[in-house]
Amino acid sequence: MNAIRTRVRGALLAAGRGVVLSIASLAGSITLFVWTVLSIVFIPLGIGLVTTPYVLELVRKHANQRRLLAVTWSDVRIPVPYRSFPKDLRTGFTGQVERTTLLLKDPATWRDIRWLLVDMTAGYVVSTVAVALLLYPVEGFVLAAGLWRVFTDDRCWYAFVPVDSQATGLAAAALGVVLFATGVLVNERLLRLHFVIARSVLAPTHEQELARRIDRLTETRHEAVDTAASELRRIERDLHDGAQARLVAMGMNLGTVEALIEKDPAQAKKLLAMARESSAEALTELRDLVRGIHPPVLAERGLGDAVRALALRLPFESEVRVELNGRADAAVESAAYFAVSETLTNAAKHSGADRVRVEIHHADAMLRVSVTDNGRGGAAVGSGSGLSGIERRLGTFDGIMAVSSPAGGPTMVTMEIPCELS
Repeated sequence: MNAIRTRVRGALLAAGRGVVLSIASLAGSITLFVWTVLSIVFIPLGIGLVTTPYVLELVRKHANQRRLLAVTWSDVRIPVPYRSFPKDLRTGFTGQVERTTLLLKDPATWRDIRWLLVDMTAGYVVSTVAVALLLYPVEGFVLAAGLWRVFTDDRCWYAFVPVDSQATGLAAAALGVVLFATGVLVNERLLRLHFVIARSVLAPTHEQELARRIDRLTETRHEAVDTAASELRRIERDLHDGAQARLVAMGMNLGTVEALIEKDPAQAKKLLAMARESSAEALTELRDLVRGIHPPVLAERGLGDAVRALALRLPFESEVRVELNGRADAAVESAAYFAVSETLTNAAKHSGADRVRVEIHHADAMLRVSVTDNGRGGAAVGSGSGLSGIERRLGTFDGIMAVSSPAGGPTMVTMEIPCELS
């Protein structure tokens, strides 16, 4: 009985979601398709050069919303293969022309436009069937309850059943039961089919995906080289300004002690105390430097315990959930650790949150990390929040990052890195 109740509840939920998808497919996709066609047609007149970037941005948001619903409602993952704009893109009308050109050269743009056509036809039909299978039976039940008597001049048709008597009314109700039972059995599958159809159009082909990955790996390789060089300069600077300076001062103090140890033992004793203090500070700075390169707790106890140690140092309440059945490669663990560290630092500095939750798990050859805080929201990649650096760090390992941070919060940063556990 519980299984039947659960199945009916799932079918009703799928029907409700089908209503949302039907409206989005009919109203949203048709409107955006018309706008897109008109905007592209008007490009030779100059008007389209201004409107096309904005219209295609709306199309991408519409497609991304469907991607989000696909993974949330039916666990259907649709890749987001859009090319990024160059950082030196100009502003003004010239920038609009460049933006329009880049958008129209992106194969993902044309897949989005094709998807609008498919969504307003096949997508709409599938989602509407999911709704009709549970709503249409109501009419059969009402006819059987006596509504057929209203149609005295002309008989009423329920599907293929002509209803003009109580017997035919009961036949309509029986057909309604069959349709309702069918809806209970197939509605969730119909909802998934809607998203599978969308994935078949929106997802790049295997060749396009390989080309995109090659471009991405080439880009991230250059970024990794730049990041490594920058990190090396940081280490050199920290050594020069910190531990090295203290060790030099300690050496000078020891030299002075050597000269004063017989003439002024009291002063020599003070200098020895200063040298001991300098050595302790230099040791602390060296430990901090090593921790910044690769924390000992990460090497010894793994990503989960290292992130828990990070969370303990936060100025607000934190929760860390880890579900890992092994350990990833050291480089992957390091990238994930520092990505989480930077995200938590951003939350502590900018979000105004008083609680944060970190979840780490591994599934389908993918290490997934999510950091959620209850702050004010408004975080975005490229806004100077440090998220761009995290994205570059993950990109080195073919990883991705997604940020959901509406105004008012909460903020959720989700990171994925392909890897295997050992």
